[in-house]
Amino acid sequence: MRPELDAIDRAVALLQSGELVAFPTETVYGLGADAANPAAVARIFTAKGRPADHPLIVHLPADSYLERWARDIPAVAWELAEAFWPGPLTLILKRAAAVPGAVTGGQDSVGLRVPAHPLALDLLRAYARAGGGLAGMCGVAAPSANRFGRISPTEAAHVRDELGDAVKLILDGGRCPVGIESTILDLTRGSVMPPRLLRPGRITREQIATVIGVLPEIADRQPGDRTPRVSGSLAAHYAPSTPLRLVPPGRLAEVIARLGQAGHRCAVLCHSQLPDQDASPELRRLPGDPRGYASGLYAALRELDQAATDLIVVEEIPATPAWAAVADRLRRAACGAGRGTDLPG
Repeated sequence: MRPELDAIDRAVALLQSGELVAFPTETVYGLGADAANPAAVARIFTAKGRPADHPLIVHLPADSYLERWARDIPAVAWELAEAFWPGPLTLILKRAAAVPGAVTGGQDSVGLRVPAHPLALDLLRAYARAGGGLAGMCGVAAPSANRFGRISPTEAAHVRDELGDAVKLILDGGRCPVGIESTILDLTRGSVMPPRLLRPGRITREQIATVIGVLPEIADRQPGDRTPRVSGSLAAHYAPSTPLRLVPPGRLAEVIARLGQAGHRCAVLCHSQLPDQDASPELRRLPGDPRGYASGLYAALRELDQAATDLIVVEEIPATPAWAAVADRLRRAACGAGRGTDLPG
């Protein structure tokens, strides 16, 4: 259900005054601030506990605002915007001179996208009509509305649980349909080098290739290289507080049984049928297709994290390109979850 017009008006007024507003996108809920206002952007970092050098993604009302935020925009950026915007694709471009360093983590690049959620678009377009904040740039910086490194929120209640009074207003647009963060594509190397995929998401490398005629490279960050830092690229991210382990499907029942015999209570996230559904009192089964699985992933992890178990056991997913984005999130979640806990199984 969409909020009344006065909720949008209130959100616009709060953004213009430098306050934080949470709102839904098609991917996850974002914690929004006027991206041209360094003081407002600083509130995002404080509320999330986010490192200052970790850049933010700026959300725009339309692709026509790209030139306010980026310079030397390659032709492929316009082609991709036409094909996928509004939608879950973030383009990394060379930043315009007026873009605050607080948004970019001090880099010479900026992440930009136009979200597809109708409520997000209503908010961004209303913001633009109202003058677009400082310098009239009409951009809203909006990382996921959760504590840094933790599970991204896909419902308004998740934002309230995570951030409480740090957010002046939460626009409730229901559950986010995509459920995982946007694909991030680096276009800063010019037309000679292929684009680099910095974070997988709903929009795949193959889909991008159909538009630009070349398959993006998969970035392999090495110390000292010049690959732009982007959201969600740390080894540990999207993580529950409960330890989490990935287990091959053929070993799932065995691991659950061993944990039970050792006196450990575990929660289970799977996509196939368990031989014994009573093996775990906390079980969430997600669809066996990558889109359906991604849509429910973060909500399921949150529920299992709140179940007060010793371990979350996650059935490994297929190792195919279609599952790349989900595999990325699960790998980072496992790395960041419940560090320092030693359990058998």
